[in-house]
Amino acid sequence: MSYSVGRVAELSGVTVRTLHHYDEIGLLVPGERSPAGHRRYGDRDLDRLQRILFYRELGLPLERIATLLDDPEADPRRELRRQHALLTGRIERLRAMVAAVERAMEARHMGINLTPEERFEVFGDHDPEQYREEVERRWGDTDAYRDSQRRVADYTTEDWRRIKAEADALNERLAGLLASGVAPDSAEAMDAAEEHRRQICGTYYDCSHAMHTNLAELYVADERFTRVYDAVRPGLAAFLHDAILANTARAERS
Repeated sequence: MSYSVGRVAELSGVTVRTLHHYDEIGLLVPGERSPAGHRRYGDRDLDRLQRILFYRELGLPLERIATLLDDPEADPRRELRRQHALLTGRIERLRAMVAAVERAMEARHMGINLTPEERFEVFGDHDPEQYREEVERRWGDTDAYRDSQRRVADYTTEDWRRIKAEADALNERLAGLLASGVAPDSAEAMDAAEEHRRQICGTYYDCSHAMHTNLAELYVADERFTRVYDAVRPGLAAFLHDAILANTARAERS
């Protein structure tokens, strides 16, 4: 059975013009001609075309494809190994590019104008977008959320470094109080809790004592928050919770 050039183009997805070109350069010469001189392709021609298209998909130039198909000294397996290495490297680069684009999209949504390297330096393995949908669902309509989004949009890399350093220093101080056996309702612990509230006010939104108490409940009720503080020192989430409640009670008495 043989096929016309139009039928081969239809089967293979290449154009008739491309098949004519392959014939002209000797890459794919049809095995038959009709009495009228029209090209006719047999099964061996279709098999060769399939291999040509495979190599083209790998990005090989036509001259190299001709060599692989016609030169008995050519080693198709070696070429395939080389192309496999090139494609694997390309895949890894594309994956890295996709990850960088995704991080850039996240940063733009959050208003965090940092490069991927800067974001990693500031946040490490913590993803500030990880709970974005949940945060928007729970607090997206609040003034606090909108205020936070407006503020972070203007922060520079240096701002984020300073914010992280201040938060880390406070967490270490709280952990030190916990380790020394200081009670959460002591003046030192309540002062640290008040500094925690003021950090939120200065960085994200106006955090009232009542709102601070609600946050404290999250620190012990939601294991995701608990893990963050307990990673600094086991039991720190509960200690901060109690210190915040004590500080709120102190503020209500004054």
